[in-house]
Amino acid sequence: MGQARYTIVGGEGKWMVEHDGETSMAYATKEAAFEAAVAPASNAIHAGHEVLIKVPGKQSADEPWLGQQQIPE
Repeated sequence: MGQARYTIVGGEGKWMVEHDGETSMAYATKEAAFEAAVAPASNAIHAGHEVLIKVPGKQSADEPWLGQQQIPE
C-alpha cells in the first residue's frame, strides 16, 4: 500500500489542506483545516495506507496556539 500525506498550509485566516498536489478550499483556522483532513485520512487508513498529517506550529507571536480562540480587542 502507499502513503497518504496531508499538509496544512496557509495563514492569516486562510488555511488549506494539500494532498496529492491539490489544495482544498480555504478554512478560517488551522484546526478547521486539520479536521477537514482527518476524514479522508481515516479512509486512507481503512484502505491500508500509511497516513501522515503535517500541521505547522505557531507562526508568530500574534497567532493563537492551535485550538485557542483569539479574542478581538
